[in-house]
Amino acid sequence: MTIERLHPSLAHHIVNTLGWPELRPLQAAAVTPVLNGSDALLLAPTASGKTEAAVFPILSAMASGQWSGVSVLYVCPLKALLNNLLPRLELYATWTGRRAALWHGDVSTARRQSILRDPPDILLTTPESIESMLVSTKVDHRHLFAGLRAAVVDEVHAFAGDDRGWHLLAVLERLTHLIGRPIQRIGLSATIGNPAELLSWLQGSSKGTCSAVVVAPDSQPPTPSRVENASVLSAPAEPDVQLDYVGSMANAARVIASLHTGEKRLVFADSKRLVEELGAALRARGVTTFLSHASLSADERRRSELAFAEARDCVIVATSTLELGIDVGDLDHVIQINAPSSVASFLQRLGRTGRRPGSTRNCLFLTLDQGSLLAAAGLLLLWRRGFVEPVHPPPDPRHIIAQQMLALCLQEHRVGSHLWPEWWNGLFGDAAKPIVDYLVAEGFLEQDGGMLFIGALAEKRFGRRNFMDLTVVFTASPEFTVLSGREEIGRTDPGLLTEKIDGPRLILLGGRTWRVTWIDWKRRRCFVDPFDGSGGKARWFTPGMGGTSFELARGMRDVLLGADPPVRLTQRAIATLATTRVDSRDNVHPGGTVIIHDGSDLRWWTWAGYRTNATLKATLGRLADEAQRVDDLNIRLRTDLTPAAFAAALQELDGRLCLPSVDDRAVAGLKFSTALPLHLAERTLAARLVDLSGAADVLGEPYGFVQL
Repeated sequence: MTIERLHPSLAHHIVNTLGWPELRPLQAAAVTPVLNGSDALLLAPTASGKTEAAVFPILSAMASGQWSGVSVLYVCPLKALLNNLLPRLELYATWTGRRAALWHGDVSTARRQSILRDPPDILLTTPESIESMLVSTKVDHRHLFAGLRAAVVDEVHAFAGDDRGWHLLAVLERLTHLIGRPIQRIGLSATIGNPAELLSWLQGSSKGTCSAVVVAPDSQPPTPSRVENASVLSAPAEPDVQLDYVGSMANAARVIASLHTGEKRLVFADSKRLVEELGAALRARGVTTFLSHASLSADERRRSELAFAEARDCVIVATSTLELGIDVGDLDHVIQINAPSSVASFLQRLGRTGRRPGSTRNCLFLTLDQGSLLAAAGLLLLWRRGFVEPVHPPPDPRHIIAQQMLALCLQEHRVGSHLWPEWWNGLFGDAAKPIVDYLVAEGFLEQDGGMLFIGALAEKRFGRRNFMDLTVVFTASPEFTVLSGREEIGRTDPGLLTEKIDGPRLILLGGRTWRVTWIDWKRRRCFVDPFDGSGGKARWFTPGMGGTSFELARGMRDVLLGADPPVRLTQRAIATLATTRVDSRDNVHPGGTVIIHDGSDLRWWTWAGYRTNATLKATLGRLADEAQRVDDLNIRLRTDLTPAAFAAALQELDGRLCLPSVDDRAVAGLKFSTALPLHLAERTLAARLVDLSGAADVLGEPYGFVQL
């Protein structure tokens, strides 16, 4: 038995304390590679035992190798997930006489000082907190991390998809250089389309060394052509997925209130505004409802999640904050408002259900409009075809290089002007030198006697609060803290506090309506009282360069051309899909793309997604309407454009493609862009917006002009 390879005390408790006669298949398959010190990627849906699959062999290696001090970092993207995991890891650690502890932004100073005096064996933390430990003058990082052996990265796909992933890799490379030996890297992830590529990325400077991808038996296999060197242990059970059209939030609340009474329902909505509106509508119908999203206070979210975990007949409405592995108890049903942004996200949410013996994974889609119904149908069609999106780290992280160089100088105080590349072990390649040269030339860094150190401009731009802003690589939208008396409710968009209104200013937060009584503009605080009634508004500004992917846009096109997702469709969904197909019949054609001339409007219906259309719009130049914002599904062309002129222009392009243009607001939204030359900041953003392969595919397809 594989369990016999684990430390005897650990194996005893697994059998007798947890009551497991044997390990789950994923956990059993992970024992050998993790015990052998291999880098590994463990793939499984939420709550499938990934944590144990990593931690059990790590604890066994810790015991047999007599590791000491902080020997394992357990890294998560969310503080709430770390809080949730701590009791389990504390328990498992005690079974081998070891300790686990928590370090993130909400942990008290006293608790941190205790950790520094007597370090635990496993430290649960975030990349930002690791960075703060490295740059803090109050932490002896060389002593604290001297015994580091392994890093477990939970929800690694969530890191890899944005700049926090590059930040994490850079910090791990600095730790590797600091301690003078490789760090074993173990990633935990939901199902993705390119696991081997993701593991190679996670390995960083250890790329090419011994590694393993292990896929859980209850994880849907990605499309075979997208997976290399991954062994799937068995096929998943058939889930129950239903697609419905309800037409409004009020109708969604009515359906949810009437279905599954007496059971626990987790409802996902992909905006904080929708979460608030649905929460208020459900409470108005007498449904016991809890809310969770990032702009609620930590205490408010924690109370909601705990109350939901302990209740039975209730609903919790959440954004993607509960898509990750936070434990909210045993769920009966998952409901999705509109559609998530990806198949991978849907699989995470679907995996929240079906954990009890005899129960089935399930998800009910409630769509509010025709566009959302089409998007949900397209996504479910992709899912049934076995497609799962690959995770690609954002290219050209030049602003992260700038941040890392400044952070390294804070960490070491002085760094050799020719030795600094060694700290990242080749992670950034040749891209780093011109950025470092710019930092020196502009005064972000000073140079003296062959050494680099923090300059006056870096002090001015990033020195507030002891350079704490330098430890965080994402930009948060400005929000006002909302307080009822001394209790923090959460945060709201300042636009709600400045817009012109008649009568009392009412905001919606935590699923309740509040009356604004006073605004402290200087400290960015808003004081409220409970309001007995409805009418509160919820709004948050959400920056980003997202949009529909090429694959999802094409899935939606296939639905319009007659493909039904092989899931249960309600009569309302069937009827509305039929209407949508009729309404869009001129915009799609099975033989290629369509250009529609309708009065004063000329549109090319590419069905190619946001990034592809941004690339095509830039490539077409003056042929496209310069005033049009990039759309997911079509490109508006110049109205005087004739078919002959369009054909001649495409022939003149001869396959050449252009990077999308980037405006000043986008550059300003790129964290640390002030530490880059403007042209490099623009190139970084353009590289993240471009889709050359999608644009080439569209340009290679037949097209037709239609005059309406």
